[in-house]
Amino acid sequence: MKGFQNITMWQKFQLFYLGILGNGDKRTDNWPLVYSPVPISCIFLCYLLIIWVGPKLMAKRQPVNLKLILIVYNFAMVCLSAYMFYEFTASAWLAKYSLLCQPVDYSDSPLAMRMARVCWWFYFSKVIELSDTIFFILRKKNSQLTFLHVYHHATMIFNWWAGVKYVAGGQSFLIGLINSLVHVVMYLYYGLAALGPSMSKYLWWKRYLTTLQLLQFFIVTIHTTYNLFADCDFPDSMNMVVCAYSLSLIALFSNFYYQSYLTKKNTKET
Repeated sequence: MKGFQNITMWQKFQLFYLGILGNGDKRTDNWPLVYSPVPISCIFLCYLLIIWVGPKLMAKRQPVNLKLILIVYNFAMVCLSAYMFYEFTASAWLAKYSLLCQPVDYSDSPLAMRMARVCWWFYFSKVIELSDTIFFILRKKNSQLTFLHVYHHATMIFNWWAGVKYVAGGQSFLIGLINSLVHVVMYLYYGLAALGPSMSKYLWWKRYLTTLQLLQFFIVTIHTTYNLFADCDFPDSMNMVVCAYSLSLIALFSNFYYQSYLTKKNTKET
């Protein structure tokens, strides 16, 4: 009887997995890291392994000098983010996207494919951004390996795997558009910081960068919440996931803002 139950459970899992594979956007199925969740799950597990093993391996070693690599990496990410912002904006504008309700265009039209492609690039950029964590470990900046940092990086790859797999376009475009713009500013800040201490006097605006990050999550939450109650042909399941995720990031980034700026300010005053 136990064997029968195990087989039945296994069969249910197989059907569930086949459903994951078969119910996606056929246009993106053949694109890298999209068809199956297995590759991105392997990347995720490797990421967690690096976070666990990396600091131990670096414990008795000197920090690695990555100045040149960080300069190139950060300014390359500025360029990639700017490109994605342009593509999201241009694709949405030319396709006459609605900010209030925009179903996914699953056709093979040039504009629909253009939007799907920039969604994939946005997803892939989140894989690239896992390098941020590796750089922290190599430079022995372990204090930067906070729950917020790991949670945000690790979950974004799954969120956007699902985005490209099932809804490559439509309502989700606004998330990519806003986040790409924020990342232009963010990686510009990191790029300037990587140039060395001489740039410190020009980097007084870090606090406002965090404010900008928070603002994007509020916009996404409002946008998604409206769409949940509107009569719009976009999956409510996706809207609920995005809304819950945005609220979690508002909570985490608000705590970071409070701890980094308000608490320190009060400490200085006392």
